[in-house]
Amino acid sequence: MAAGDLARSFQDEATCPICLEFFTDPVSIECGHNYCRACLSQCWGESEPKFSCPQCRETILQRHLRPNYQLGNLVELVKRLQLPAGPVPKGQPGCKRHQESLNLFCQEDQAPICVVCDRSREHRAHTVVPIEEAAQEYKEKLQGALGLLREQLEEALVLRSEEEEKTAAWQRKVQARREMIAGEFNKLHTLLREEEQLLLQRLAEEEGETLQRLQENVTKLSQQSASLQQLIAEMEGKCQQLVAELLKDVKSTLSRSENMKLQEPEAVCTDLQCRYKICLDMREALNRFAVDVTLDPDTANPYLVLSEGRKRARHGNRRQALPNNPERFDKGPNVLGAEGFAGGRCYWEVEVGDKTGWDLGVCRESVSRKGTVALTTKQGYWAMSLRNGDKYTVSTSPSTPLPMSTRPSRVGVFLDYEAREVSFYNVTDRSHLFTFTCTFSGMLRPFFSPCVNTGGANAGPLTICPVSAQSGENLSP
Repeated sequence: MAAGDLARSFQDEATCPICLEFFTDPVSIECGHNYCRACLSQCWGESEPKFSCPQCRETILQRHLRPNYQLGNLVELVKRLQLPAGPVPKGQPGCKRHQESLNLFCQEDQAPICVVCDRSREHRAHTVVPIEEAAQEYKEKLQGALGLLREQLEEALVLRSEEEEKTAAWQRKVQARREMIAGEFNKLHTLLREEEQLLLQRLAEEEGETLQRLQENVTKLSQQSASLQQLIAEMEGKCQQLVAELLKDVKSTLSRSENMKLQEPEAVCTDLQCRYKICLDMREALNRFAVDVTLDPDTANPYLVLSEGRKRARHGNRRQALPNNPERFDKGPNVLGAEGFAGGRCYWEVEVGDKTGWDLGVCRESVSRKGTVALTTKQGYWAMSLRNGDKYTVSTSPSTPLPMSTRPSRVGVFLDYEAREVSFYNVTDRSHLFTFTCTFSGMLRPFFSPCVNTGGANAGPLTICPVSAQSGENLSP
């Protein structure tokens, strides 16, 4: 054995595994390992009934420390010999200045040092701990930081998934609105083609802007996820490195992990703007088919009070003495328009105000006027209704509820006889509400019902609104 290796062996045998210094008052335990008495007492403490060897972890049943006088003598001989430092064992990093093993770690300089460095003036006032202890401490810190980073990664992936679903939902909403716009404009053929293209262009602009912001959120979260994954991989790799490599730049790595803060995605509104509903241009186009509708007093229920110009109907408090002619509704508070339509396109508007109940639409000339009226398409009614102030429905069978973002104070009714469609519009916010695809023939009449006056809560009238100038196309044969 070379002299340096022999010297190193002597020093290792005379060194306490806990304090890494020459043994002081060495003692042996049951498993055969040796320690400084003070080091072992400090390691074990005073409260635990059972103890384990710091090296082999074997359980020690009795706290019996046997003085090792021979080892103590060996330590004294080693000290007297003042053995020269041997070379660092092959495969292990060593001190470049002293060729000693890097068994210590300087907290101030954040660097591994040897025992000679520890005794130098440079490190004399520094906090120095055994390198294994420092490695264990920083490994625990790294593990803690990794836990936080993994939580942030998981949150980032969840947020990205939510943004992707929001993006998909937004695209579905845009697609549904696109189909509605296209359908409405197709009903009016070339008359509304320019308006259709304008609205679709505006919708596409909002779609592009909002979609871009949503996709930017996804991209940013993906980038954050990638950064987190890269840092996690780096820290996991560092935890597997040798202690000296692990501790190299470890503080910088931890600092980067602490500064890695997940940024929440930008809040993006995914509600379609009102301007994309069928708007003023559509109403102007519909007004080209406006007809002058008046109420037919011969069909009015006896409780209904009609205005002198036959444009307004309200439910009165007393039954009027009117002839019970076949055309008159005798049960429900209903009245028909005086005009009948058997072709063409016709549009009219009705002011409903703040009433809590009403019915509007179109019906066959042949509907029964006696007894209770069932507002269904099977009975010949294509109508829209309000009940209890906020329950809007249409007269499908069964009835279909209509969600209403803006309460209409005026409703438009559009009959396209050739296309066999009856459409309803919220004039208040200029939006399309519903379109019936009908199967009818013969004469159709406008239908109105202000509903009963429930103690004054629904006392307001239904009023047929004035219309703009009409074109010859509106005339029905």
